[in-house]
Amino acid sequence: MNAEHINLLPQEPLSQNYSPKKPKRFIFLIILLSILLVGGCITKAIIGEYTPEDPNKYDPITLEPKSPDGLFKKISYFVFSKENELDGYNDDRINLLLLGMGGLGHDGPFLTDTNIIASIKPSTGQIAMISIPRDLKVKIPGHDWNKINSANAFGETEKSGYGAEFARQIVEDTFDLPIQYYARVDFAAFAEIINEIGGVTINVEQSFADHMYPAENYEYQTVEFSKGIQTMDGDMALKFVRSRHGNNGEGSDFARARRQQKVLSALKEKVLSFSTLLNPIKINNIKNSLEKHITTNMNFADIMSFFKLIKELDTNNITNLVLDDSPDNYLQNGYTANGAFILEPKTGDFKSINNLIKNIFDPNKITKDNTPQQLEPPIMQPTNIEIQNGTWSVGMAARMKKRLEDKNFSITTVGNTTEKPQTYSGIFKTSDKDTSGITQALQQELHIPIKQTLPANIQPTSTSDILILLGDDLEE
Repeated sequence: MNAEHINLLPQEPLSQNYSPKKPKRFIFLIILLSILLVGGCITKAIIGEYTPEDPNKYDPITLEPKSPDGLFKKISYFVFSKENELDGYNDDRINLLLLGMGGLGHDGPFLTDTNIIASIKPSTGQIAMISIPRDLKVKIPGHDWNKINSANAFGETEKSGYGAEFARQIVEDTFDLPIQYYARVDFAAFAEIINEIGGVTINVEQSFADHMYPAENYEYQTVEFSKGIQTMDGDMALKFVRSRHGNNGEGSDFARARRQQKVLSALKEKVLSFSTLLNPIKINNIKNSLEKHITTNMNFADIMSFFKLIKELDTNNITNLVLDDSPDNYLQNGYTANGAFILEPKTGDFKSINNLIKNIFDPNKITKDNTPQQLEPPIMQPTNIEIQNGTWSVGMAARMKKRLEDKNFSITTVGNTTEKPQTYSGIFKTSDKDTSGITQALQQELHIPIKQTLPANIQPTSTSDILILLGDDLEE
């Protein structure tokens, strides 16, 4: 018996125009894609987008997240993962507010001595650092017009740990500029970071000494810096950026702001010059060890993305801007109703300053401030100047005498008031001699108001032409 054969070939010959039907592979692809998507969605729901907080999950060379282990995590990584994108990247302007403060154990622990906007333009690799003087008068909700360095302190009084975020909002509103990130560092963290990277190399442009640098127990010490290139450890770098009463032109807040920018640039160069310093585990260790001294709204993934971006920037072309009261700049001296020294825009508002900051990477769009230049300081004539200390701070009058003599003022008498404490400081004319030029110069140097009426309990010596009264409101 012959076996039955089933012929699977067509009974009719194939025509030359015949095209075989394609296998229905698209059904399989749809099923596979569905599995990938569903599996990926489940994994995404469990672990989120793949921007790890674990430093071990980053490649130490590229700073990119490593491909995860596990089937579903790999599916999620390849289907959904994207590079952690910093806020502001799509707008081509990332702004980071850098705040420096003393911290607990220091006078005015939450008043910020450093207020810098660090701006990055990703498309061109440009960087800018904009220093905001601590005495700049700004609008602070709930506190009327006040110095910008108090914003962080006011925020801390509302809620512990809220100061940096509150300061970020004030800077953002004042300059009409989105501030996506902030980092607040106290003195301890600053010094520790410098030590952790082995110090920074600074080119000190001119030698100077500060005989009134704060020391323990409310005392003072002398710090000196020699002209030239030198490597500073954390303690010396901190003194370099904090010094406020240096001679040789280094005694202003603006000179200090320029030194702060210089150290930040040196810090950046040091970090980028050694790949081991950008190791994710090392970065995380520094972050954890200084957790009590650093406040930031950047998570670890943001920090890694930030470092990765910095590696690609033109670090040799940084625009440095210090807002100050020089003739060709944007600020002028002023005083509050109670006589406190402030800085305010020459034009009466922040429009010109905001235009400058907004277009700092495109100078052709900057609208120049046409405010007339300030007059040159008057020539000082020989005058007898007396200083009386109305505070309980021992030696304040002697320290002020040293400071003013370094500025070529002639101080004839120092002493203490008969009654203490005196709340407010003041500069008083005590003779018939024309001392207007010198009193104005003293006011600009000390940021103490000129007053007409001497308090009844204050008695100047008979030979004095000007009396400087040091009160509790004076910030040394």
